[in-house]
Amino acid sequence: MLGFDLETTSPLPAEARIVTASIVSVQNSALFCTNWLADPGIEIPAAAAEIHGITTEHARAHGNPIADVTAEIAARLAGARESGWPVVIYNAPYDLTVLHHELTRHCGGRGLEKIGPVIDPLIIDKRVDRYRSGKRTLTAACSNYGIELAEAHTSEADAVAAMRIAWKLAKRHPEIGKMPLTELQAAQAEWHKEQQLSFADYLRRKAAQEGDESGSKQAELHALLDRADAVEAQAGSWPLRMTP
Repeated sequence: MLGFDLETTSPLPAEARIVTASIVSVQNSALFCTNWLADPGIEIPAAAAEIHGITTEHARAHGNPIADVTAEIAARLAGARESGWPVVIYNAPYDLTVLHHELTRHCGGRGLEKIGPVIDPLIIDKRVDRYRSGKRTLTAACSNYGIELAEAHTSEADAVAAMRIAWKLAKRHPEIGKMPLTELQAAQAEWHKEQQLSFADYLRRKAAQEGDESGSKQAELHALLDRADAVEAQAGSWPLRMTP
């Protein structure tokens, strides 16, 4: 399998630009890593640089042109698809949507056309352990599954960690591990939809409760409802988010 991860300029996938990327392959228990550093063509916000450690100056001095990086990443993922290799991506809609928009900007207006097979440990983890409290970040998932993540928010370390979580999930839940990839792809899309709709319902119930109990500021309640609408609109978008 392959692991794929991006570090970017923004948490919003339609706005984010690629800063670093990693594709890690596992063959016979050995890891083979390809890493990219890109000049994203825009300023890297200080908040983003604080997370992944890459400043605008460093990216401009040492990074490759973003168009070249984007094309190379897409070619590697296309090769995996043609070979039938699954690509493991923690929170796949974010990374794939970023890549889709970068391809649209820099590679002739054509975004991702074919995707899969994709394994998203975040979606599967929520499915098999839906009532676990706490965060579902990659760092939190590593802690839950006993995986060391020494260099969080470097694309290589995060890609490797995602694959290790996927392996743990397959071992602990044979019904997942033995599922044919085409079936798993379809199942994850359905699980994502269920999870998003459930979260949207929670946000609406929270808005109603806060409005009834405390007369909270209308702006805050509208923000909750707007977020619920956005989450619901994205419910059918996995592994690529086609709505803003």
